[in-house]
Amino acid sequence: MTLTEDRARKNPASAMRRRTDPDPAARSQGGQRFLLWGLVLASAYSLFPVWWLIVAATKDRTGLYQSNGMWFSGMHLWNNLHQLFTYDDGIFLRWTANSLLYAGVGSLGGTLVALATGYGLARFDFPGRAVVFACVVGSFLIPIALLTLPLYLLFSEIGLVDTPWAMLIPCLINPFSVYLAKVYTEATIPFELLEAARLDGAGELRIFVSIVLRMMTTGGATVFLLAFVNTWNAFFLPLTVLRGQENWTLNIGLYNWSGKRLESGVDLTSLVLTGALLSIVPMAVMMVAMRRYWRTGVTLGALK
Repeated sequence: MTLTEDRARKNPASAMRRRTDPDPAARSQGGQRFLLWGLVLASAYSLFPVWWLIVAATKDRTGLYQSNGMWFSGMHLWNNLHQLFTYDDGIFLRWTANSLLYAGVGSLGGTLVALATGYGLARFDFPGRAVVFACVVGSFLIPIALLTLPLYLLFSEIGLVDTPWAMLIPCLINPFSVYLAKVYTEATIPFELLEAARLDGAGELRIFVSIVLRMMTTGGATVFLLAFVNTWNAFFLPLTVLRGQENWTLNIGLYNWSGKRLESGVDLTSLVLTGALLSIVPMAVMMVAMRRYWRTGVTLGALK
């Protein structure tokens, strides 16, 4: 009699459990399949609106209302694009340029301000630093909608309503970006490096420009991308501070077009959907462009 048979004879209950318990490898494969299907369902749920938007942008007005919403019914995309770029003397291109100006320039300036402020809070000791940081954390908990009306009243007093500055100035101050910059500075900028630079005779401005900014490329890219997406998708602030359509953003312009069906009976739904599809392109391009900075940051972190 073998040793295994002897143990099975002495403890039949244990042997029965071993025979009925599934193999650990099989359990692992079952968990992986469950996780895979969960990811597939989450991806399908996330891509469903994008697919619907792509399909809708290829339809004319008749196909948009009378065909299956999830499949094509004729290719009218080029005609929709031509109408989109020529309608109302090409105002869509003006709105696109405005959105790129507000999101690009405003986010770049806001990123520089956030990196400088976060670096100062993380690596300089001054009276009231804890109070300042507490104010920063508390301020980004306030919804931007609550600040829109005070901003409008302030800009009305100094004559900045319906100007690009009404959008650019709020983009320069983002408390959440300051918080991210402070956390990233504490993780990546050692005190010893700053002291060595000071001993070599470098000034604080040169240290920040030549050393700190280069080491915070990954954090700066993250702050810039978050600020860009937030400004690009902004709705309530431009709706409040911008009046003339020459200064509108894409979101406000497309919103105005979608309301013309009720106001004047002009149905611009096809143009609105095509414009909404094109509005995704800059954010996708920005995501791809920022990817190499994140890859570089991860590689540097691994080497450290």
